[in-house]
Amino acid sequence: MNAKHFTHILPLFLILATALQSCSSKQNKKSGNSETAQKVDVAIDKNLQHRLDSFAHAPRPKGLFGVYVYDLTADKPVYGNNERESQPSASCMKLLCGVAGLKLLGTNYTLDTKLYTTGKVANDTLYGDVIFQGGLDPQLKPEDLKAFAGILKHKGIKSVKGRYILDVLLHEPVKAEEHWYPWDLTISQFGLFYRGEDYLKRQFLQAMNAAGFRVAQNQIVMGKKPKGAHCVFLFRRHINKLIQRMWKNSANTQSTALLYAIGHKLSPQGNYAQVGVNYLRQFLHERIGMRDTSLVIHDGCGLCTHNHLSPLALCSIIRYAYHQPALWSYFRRFLAVSGVDGTLRGELNDPRLKGLIHGKTGTLSHPWGISTLAGYCKSSNGHTLCFAIMDCQMSVLDARVLQRNLCRELVK
Repeated sequence: MNAKHFTHILPLFLILATALQSCSSKQNKKSGNSETAQKVDVAIDKNLQHRLDSFAHAPRPKGLFGVYVYDLTADKPVYGNNERESQPSASCMKLLCGVAGLKLLGTNYTLDTKLYTTGKVANDTLYGDVIFQGGLDPQLKPEDLKAFAGILKHKGIKSVKGRYILDVLLHEPVKAEEHWYPWDLTISQFGLFYRGEDYLKRQFLQAMNAAGFRVAQNQIVMGKKPKGAHCVFLFRRHINKLIQRMWKNSANTQSTALLYAIGHKLSPQGNYAQVGVNYLRQFLHERIGMRDTSLVIHDGCGLCTHNHLSPLALCSIIRYAYHQPALWSYFRRFLAVSGVDGTLRGELNDPRLKGLIHGKTGTLSHPWGISTLAGYCKSSNGHTLCFAIMDCQMSVLDARVLQRNLCRELVK
């Protein structure tokens, strides 16, 4: 099939990131950084250990508290306090979902949307069908359908004497996962393919008629692409677009889409959400090596308050990625940066921390304050440290003060 790519049609189609090499199936013990290229015994910063101990034992608000710091350069633990105690992870669950998804799907994975036709064109009329085939792209919006109508006009088609077949993976609107709060789903801005076939039909009909095609409602049907259909347009959304939004901006829609993509990869006819969750559990146990039964996974985005990870588990996920250059490149590019962008632009805007902390935040204010921060930074001795701090059953504002104080000690 010779598909022509008309990426100049939509503004959102203009930039597709350069594909990265696929992740190895085995953990590569040679880091992408020259720091650990040679296996030598590297000492950790004892002064940092003392500062972290003073930080952990300083007076703080009542509530659950845990912290863990690991020296990635020396490949040694630096400090831990309640590091094995599991707590609600909130959106730091997206770190696990992202790493597991990249490992399974590969760093070249794309979410494809295609436009096909059958039959022949004569006198500006297609005597055949138009097939709109959508997958799991979470960012495609109703207004983007204008571009697909534009493709047909570009091919010399102004009317269709046939059907408009919508071939999609999801037929029902996305549902709230177990233990989500009712408003968690309503405030999430899911794209065109996640709102059910009735919604898709309405939006497609409106877009085509607005573009000048006279489409009857009964012309639009759900179905599968017929054999022999010719692809006239292919749009690919690279996986790095999902990772960027779900890590840097903590987008729940992107992480849910990645979870569905995992589920579809493993079981095309199965329950994508449940299959995806099962894979995350397996990945945490088998690849990350965390088998503690207190670690609980219910979704891929962290909205469920019953999700539980530990500071040790979060740092173990980061350590896993650090030893694989393709994965680590995603951490370097797509975690939020303190005082610069994403969810850390305002949270860690201390001039002493600006640009120094790369992290993923996790925050839920119901039913009690839950706040988590995990990421990496450079210490004063040049070593790369990964860290995780988890707080629960205290004010989110108090928890963020603790996070800022920890980060100051790490880079001091």
